[in-house]
Amino acid sequence: MRVLLTGATGFVGRAVLGRLAASDDLQAVAAIRGDALSDCPPHVSTVQVAGLEDGTDWSQALNQADVVIHGAARVHVMNDTEADPLEAFRKVNVEGTLSLARQAAGLGIRRFIFISSIKVNGEGTPLNEPYVADATPAPADPYGISKMEAEQGLREIAGESGMEVVIIRPVLVYGPGVRANFLNMMRWLDKGIPLPFGAIHNRRSLVALDNLADLIVTCIRHPAAANQTFLVSDGEDLSTTQLLTRMAQALGKPARLLPVPSVLLERGAQLLGKRALSQRLCGSLQVDIAKTRELLGWTPPVGVDEALVSAANYYKDRQR
Repeated sequence: MRVLLTGATGFVGRAVLGRLAASDDLQAVAAIRGDALSDCPPHVSTVQVAGLEDGTDWSQALNQADVVIHGAARVHVMNDTEADPLEAFRKVNVEGTLSLARQAAGLGIRRFIFISSIKVNGEGTPLNEPYVADATPAPADPYGISKMEAEQGLREIAGESGMEVVIIRPVLVYGPGVRANFLNMMRWLDKGIPLPFGAIHNRRSLVALDNLADLIVTCIRHPAAANQTFLVSDGEDLSTTQLLTRMAQALGKPARLLPVPSVLLERGAQLLGKRALSQRLCGSLQVDIAKTRELLGWTPPVGVDEALVSAANYYKDRQR
């Protein structure tokens, strides 16, 4: 089976490419912009595309595929400088995605797998009240809104064409090569910096890169995945304090965590204009993956500690 993958040079895309390459009966074709061709592994079949825009002609790429995994997107941007961030997200994540999907349906593509985001559900949950896959969406930022609108458009295309659509909403993804706040936390722990996060009793769902890639590949051919929406996590929720403690163990470092009450951290963050950071560190965001487990018979193949060691080893080898 031939699988067209967009976003193949990204953090998640590279892991999916690895899974496809290890399969005996799946052939990966990576859709790559010309300026990113050198970033793709040399053994991967590629087809050059103009970009994720409404006017892009995908026929050459789609003619080489039976299934599409669509991971390319304009990603969540901190301190976005766009005059109209929502319009910028819509141009790529909605218009570009739906143009690709319409062309795929017109050329007889059997299944379209869309990598969405938990931000479609919202920004956080009450403690021990996780999001479920089929709850009413409540996105709160332009990125989440654009992903929700793309999902809605894809369902319409599926209903009109018969092309099967599978939607996957990951939580925070971590693993070898992770960046942003997760990488910053590893750096802080590696340097032995005391951190005021020793008394945070929230719960957050995370997903290891290997677990997400495994689910995506599972959805290529599982009959029960057709026209479904799935949430994905490691199946073990951690507090920020637990995450930092176990991350330090993976790095072989002591966790110097000061037991500052989370209410003080939240007030301090608000005074500094860092409310979003406070939510990520002190707030809860949990997902229920029962539907994913039951419909697909899927279990996360990698445990949290194994995944943290993998991320830590990559960091120690290449990021220091």
